Amino acid sequence: MGSSILSIIYLIGSVTFVLGLKLLSKPDTARKGNLIAAGGMLLAILGTIFLYRVADQPLHNYGWIFTGLLIGTVVGVLSAKKVKMTAMPEMVSMFNGMGGACAALIAVVEFNHLINAITADTTAVAIAAAYVGGKLLIILLSLVIGAVSFAGSVIAWGKLRGKISDFSFNGQHLLNLGVLMLIAGLSVWLITGNIAATTATVVFNSIFLLALFYGVLFVLPIGGADMPVVISLLNSFTGVAAACGGFLYNNPVMLTGGILVGSAGTILTMLMCKAMNRSLKNVLIGSFGSSNRVATAGGKEQGHYKEISLNDAAVVMAYAGKVIIVPGYGLAVAQAQHVCSELESFLEERGVEVKYAIHPVAGRMPGHMNVLLAEADVAYEKLLEMEAANNEFASTDVVLVLGANDVVNPSAKTDPASPIYGMPILEVEQAKAVIVNKRSMKPGYAGIENDLFFQPKTSMLFGDAKKVLQDLLVAIKEA
Repeated sequence: MGSSILSIIYLIGSVTFVLGLKLLSKPDTARKGNLIAAGGMLLAILGTIFLYRVADQPLHNYGWIFTGLLIGTVVGVLSAKKVKMTAMPEMVSMFNGMGGACAALIAVVEFNHLINAITADTTAVAIAAAYVGGKLLIILLSLVIGAVSFAGSVIAWGKLRGKISDFSFNGQHLLNLGVLMLIAGLSVWLITGNIAATTATVVFNSIFLLALFYGVLFVLPIGGADMPVVISLLNSFTGVAAACGGFLYNNPVMLTGGILVGSAGTILTMLMCKAMNRSLKNVLIGSFGSSNRVATAGGKEQGHYKEISLNDAAVVMAYAGKVIIVPGYGLAVAQAQHVCSELESFLEERGVEVKYAIHPVAGRMPGHMNVLLAEADVAYEKLLEMEAANNEFASTDVVLVLGANDVVNPSAKTDPASPIYGMPILEVEQAKAVIVNKRSMKPGYAGIENDLFFQPKTSMLFGDAKKVLQDLLVAIKEA
């Protein structure tokens, strides 16, 4: 009876995951989708704890189980509530890494069970004979993918926090390939060879350490501008590792969740690469946006930029018919989303049409700007995707760029020598006037200068985005 109820619970959990993912596809239903999927996961966890049977025996050590759940819940809730929007990518990366670590630890536990199941004669026992149906292969896949995801996510977290710099050296890709081949070779030997249990344990632990090392090498050389793609890719790795855990335990809800995360992460990775006009291979070996990149796009001589005063900017925007705001990471750093929303509301009261243009890779993770503006209660219908925004720039009086850089750089279209050449951008230069708010003329995350800043229609408005928007709002009210 208990197993039948558990099967129904797992079915409900799987359905909530699919439904939640479907609702996440639209901003106005995303919150509801997240809650539905979370509810399904909670139901599946409680069902497993109270109804799952091992050799017709219920689980025990409930004290340890619920203590772990309580600690994890408290840490997760407090971390999520305290995190700033600028640190959201780091949190996503770290939480994703924890998922990879869990998958790897599951593999370690299951391998120990395998070793314990082997006969006492450990001198020449075939490890593969202990578990049939490729179970050892699944254990190894879960171990390697989970360890790579964990180590890579930790490095990504360090890069996003600014604590780890891009690092590469001649022959690093060959080293990466060599480590990967060594992992594959040891795995094949472990699966097919007649290995004593003690030797098998040493080989397994070596694979674990090599996978962690590969995860570090895998992410370390990748440049900052590619981090949204890397986070998405590592997320798909964690999903695949979780799906392997579902195979190990014959757990349909764990399998479904892992497959959904893995496939969604893979699709998102492909979309991110398309948005940057780069192949996944280029992302992984190209080091786009690394800290050692030169500061000019093609080594050409730039002209002079012009500044605009706060009062002049206020007049231009107050008497415009249509304004499009382009948010970037600088807006998130300044925590200026609420002031930006106030500015939008006041401009609309004066009869100005205001919209937002969102680039797919703006910020430090996919959807960063959407989440940032949603926090300030900006209406979803005002957020234009890149293609729609590009169709409206020509009829726009003023574009206000807030902390965005590489995603509005015209050299992506005009300069074959630029490292971002071919990347689809927001074509803000088509507007009648462009006002760019930045702290300084320092290059963006890709490490290259922006041709937009030196065009005749562009004016620079320097300063912290929050302070500038506050002063601009006051000046517009007086205009």
